[in-house]
Amino acid sequence: MATIRLGKRTENRSPLIKEFVPLAGLDDLVFGAWDPVPDNCYESCLHCGVLDKHEHVHPIKDFLTAITPMPAVFDQHYVKRLSGTNVKQGKTKKDLAEALRKDMRDFKAKNGCDRLVIVWCASTEIFITPGPAHQTLEAFEKAMEQNDVSIAPSMLYAYAAMLERVPFANGAPNLTCDFPAMEQLAKSKGVPIGGKDFKTGQTMIKTVLSPMFKARMLGVAGWYSTNILGNRDGEVLDDPESFKTKEESKLGVLEYILQPQIYPELYGNMYHKVRIDYYPPRGDNKEGWDNIDIFGWLGYPMQIKVDFLCRDSILAAPLVLDLALFFDLSQRAGLTGIQEWLSFYFKSPQVAPGLYPEHDLFIQQLKLKNTLRYLMGEKQITHLGIEYYLED
Repeated sequence: MATIRLGKRTENRSPLIKEFVPLAGLDDLVFGAWDPVPDNCYESCLHCGVLDKHEHVHPIKDFLTAITPMPAVFDQHYVKRLSGTNVKQGKTKKDLAEALRKDMRDFKAKNGCDRLVIVWCASTEIFITPGPAHQTLEAFEKAMEQNDVSIAPSMLYAYAAMLERVPFANGAPNLTCDFPAMEQLAKSKGVPIGGKDFKTGQTMIKTVLSPMFKARMLGVAGWYSTNILGNRDGEVLDDPESFKTKEESKLGVLEYILQPQIYPELYGNMYHKVRIDYYPPRGDNKEGWDNIDIFGWLGYPMQIKVDFLCRDSILAAPLVLDLALFFDLSQRAGLTGIQEWLSFYFKSPQVAPGLYPEHDLFIQQLKLKNTLRYLMGEKQITHLGIEYYLED
């Protein structure tokens, strides 16, 4: 985590965030997971090949081997390109949710934990729009008992977490905790929730470049984005139904930042295309390529091309840790329901009904830091700065 400025620039107070707010210590964390694939954490690290096995995996083999996944709630209907044997069985989806609740209680007791946090890092499920089953808690629980197809596995995890009063962050683009029934449950149980879809690669770049275009009133005629990756995420997104979910998350960013309804001459006819292609040789080393057609004064065209050769998991892992610590902080600080202040970490931020999400990375960062200042009784930073020029 970075530093945070406190007070005036002349005060030179910029502590590290981890020293400014009372976050849980890293030595106090215990890690657990559910996974339909039965590999322990060490085996999974070797299979994925993200980390150098000699430098970063073998030295902590014993620690990693001890982390074995609990049987998952998994249904291939929602993730077509995955299969697994480490899967829970239950007569109804409500039964499966109760089994997850028991897992949470058992994990907490076994490891002597005071608190739990869940960060959803699982594969992208098929595209689901909110329907009648998602409007009230009564309707949602009835749908679970009837094994309604509109209730996806990720929703069962979120539901179970809230009943156990465990904060829940959704790192995937699925419909999971962002519908009325779940939002109402989170408020009634005093649980922080938020998401969705970790903002790590190409979309992070978009939320940096597009505010620049709007600030300088540069028009955008088109933005073509393509990704190639060969990890399990890429394999899952090779299914059109799962890709639809991801596409919806990635497409909305420019619409909200550039505001074509306000600036129709600059962005009203923008063509935005997103592709993701599964390419096994690339592994976890994702490549995100963007071609941006912009235009300036008197309509003269220009181009920007971005080729981001990144490492998917290396970008995402620190976000998971930050979110676990901040969602725990939220609950201890009495912040319940939707945690919009953590939208800095997400492609498609969850916000209160009736609000549009802020996607601009720097507005999101300001919101995050000002929330921390608020929690600790420090003044908000507005960057007005006029006080420096009014003083004698």
